[in-house]
Amino acid sequence: MDVYTLVATLGRREGDGLPERATGGGMMLYAPGRDEKEAVNDAARLLKEAGLNVLELGSEGTEAEREDISDEERALMAQARAENSVVVVQTEAFYD
Repeated sequence: MDVYTLVATLGRREGDGLPERATGGGMMLYAPGRDEKEAVNDAARLLKEAGLNVLELGSEGTEAEREDISDEERALMAQARAENSVVVVQTEAFYD
Protein backbone atom coordinates (compact mmCIF):
# COMPACT_ATOMS: atom_id res chain seq x y z
CA MET A 1 0.00 0.00 0.00
CA ASP A 2 1.30 3.44 -0.95
CA VAL A 3 0.87 6.67 0.99
CA TYR A 4 -0.05 9.73 -1.05
CA THR A 5 0.58 13.36 -0.24
CA LEU A 6 -2.72 15.17 -0.82
CA VAL A 7 -3.54 18.86 -0.95
CA ALA A 8 -7.11 20.02 -0.28
CA THR A 9 -8.71 23.39 -0.97
CA LEU A 10 -11.63 24.14 1.34
CA GLY A 11 -14.57 26.48 1.00
CA ARG A 12 -16.67 27.78 3.86
CA ARG A 13 -19.47 25.85 5.51
CA GLU A 14 -21.31 26.60 8.72
CA GLY A 15 -19.56 24.87 11.63
CA ASP A 16 -16.40 24.09 9.65
CA GLY A 17 -14.06 25.25 12.42
CA LEU A 18 -12.23 27.78 10.26
CA PRO A 19 -11.63 31.25 11.75
CA GLU A 20 -14.62 33.58 11.44
CA ARG A 21 -13.00 35.95 8.93
CA ALA A 22 -11.46 33.22 6.76
CA THR A 23 -12.74 32.83 3.22
CA GLY A 24 -11.61 29.20 3.00
CA GLY A 25 -8.63 27.07 3.78
CA GLY A 26 -6.13 24.49 2.71
CA MET A 27 -4.82 21.23 4.10
CA MET A 28 -1.97 18.88 3.40
CA LEU A 29 -2.61 15.24 4.26
CA TYR A 30 -1.01 11.82 3.98
CA ALA A 31 -3.47 9.14 2.92
CA PRO A 32 -2.82 5.44 2.29
CA GLY A 33 -4.38 3.61 -0.61
CA ARG A 34 -3.95 0.79 -3.09
CA ASP A 35 -3.93 3.53 -5.72
CA GLU A 36 -4.28 7.30 -5.96
CA LYS A 37 -8.02 7.18 -6.58
CA GLU A 38 -8.67 5.19 -3.40
CA ALA A 39 -6.49 7.52 -1.30
CA VAL A 40 -8.22 10.64 -2.66
CA ASN A 41 -11.73 9.17 -2.27
CA ASP A 42 -11.11 8.01 1.31
CA ALA A 43 -9.63 11.37 2.31
CA ALA A 44 -12.49 13.31 0.66
CA ARG A 45 -15.07 11.19 2.48
CA LEU A 46 -13.37 11.76 5.85
CA LEU A 47 -13.05 15.51 5.32
CA LYS A 48 -16.72 15.77 4.36
CA GLU A 49 -17.72 13.69 7.42
CA ALA A 50 -15.72 16.19 9.49
CA GLY A 51 -17.97 18.98 8.18
CA LEU A 52 -15.49 20.52 5.76
CA ASN A 53 -16.43 21.85 2.33
CA VAL A 54 -13.89 20.21 0.02
CA LEU A 55 -13.63 22.17 -3.23
CA GLU A 56 -10.60 20.39 -4.67
CA LEU A 57 -8.44 17.48 -3.57
CA GLY A 58 -5.40 16.42 -5.53
CA SER A 59 -2.34 14.24 -5.17
CA GLU A 60 1.26 15.37 -5.12
CA GLY A 61 2.43 11.76 -5.47
CA THR A 62 3.69 8.90 -3.34
CA GLU A 63 6.72 8.77 -1.09
CA ALA A 64 8.65 7.08 -3.91
CA GLU A 65 7.61 9.74 -6.44
CA ARG A 66 8.58 12.72 -4.27
CA GLU A 67 12.20 13.72 -3.82
CA ASP A 68 11.93 16.39 -1.13
CA ILE A 69 10.78 14.35 1.89
CA SER A 70 12.15 14.99 5.37
CA ASP A 71 12.60 12.34 8.05
CA GLU A 72 9.62 13.81 9.92
CA GLU A 73 7.43 13.45 6.82
CA ARG A 74 8.59 9.86 6.32
CA ALA A 75 7.62 9.09 9.93
CA LEU A 76 4.13 10.56 9.42
CA MET A 77 3.72 8.61 6.18
CA ALA A 78 4.75 5.43 8.01
CA GLN A 79 2.14 6.23 10.68
CA ALA A 80 -0.56 6.67 8.02
CA ARG A 81 0.42 3.34 6.46
CA ALA A 82 0.63 1.45 9.78
CA GLU A 83 -2.69 2.81 11.07
CA ASN A 84 -4.38 2.79 7.64
CA SER A 85 -5.51 6.32 8.43
CA VAL A 86 -5.44 9.80 6.96
CA VAL A 87 -2.94 12.06 8.75
CA VAL A 88 -3.47 15.83 8.57
CA VAL A 89 -0.04 17.42 8.28
CA GLN A 90 -0.85 21.09 7.88
CA THR A 91 -3.88 23.37 7.85
CA GLU A 92 -4.07 26.99 6.82
CA ALA A 93 -6.90 29.50 6.74
CA PHE A 94 -7.23 31.70 3.64
CA TYR A 95 -8.20 35.36 3.82
CA ASP A 96 -9.04 37.84 1.04
